[in-house]
Amino acid sequence: MTKVRLTKEFCFEMAHALWNYDGLCKNIHGHSYILFVTVIGEPITDANNSKLGMVMDFGDLKKIVSEEVVDKLDHSLVLSKATPNLEKLNIEQMFDRYFITDYQPTCENMIVDFAEKIGRRLPVDVKLHSLKLHETATSFAEWYAEDN
Repeated sequence: MTKVRLTKEFCFEMAHALWNYDGLCKNIHGHSYILFVTVIGEPITDANNSKLGMVMDFGDLKKIVSEEVVDKLDHSLVLSKATPNLEKLNIEQMFDRYFITDYQPTCENMIVDFAEKIGRRLPVDVKLHSLKLHETATSFAEWYAEDN
């Protein structure tokens, strides 16, 4: 059977700041992220399978990416654990949703993290092919399984 790639697009709003950075991104600021998730596999040929003809149900892919990325990060603030005074993020209402990462929350580092989280949740016969994460309309990072 022939391999087929499926891509689903996701959008979320997220703020971050880059600790110890020498440009404007050292300040807390937000982005309208667009994440493209592409998986690859063979369409199911078992006539008794309710997913006949599908590589993967788009709804199942949506559930995985929503649970691992979008639902957690949408309208949140993401900072590196290297950021000093993180304990001061206890202002009610303004900091209900924040995440502290082990890494600098750049587009590049986030896409690697996303690849790991999404990849481990996919069905055995479906592989993560690539991710594309737009931080702005003209700036994005890409991750390809074949490169890793």
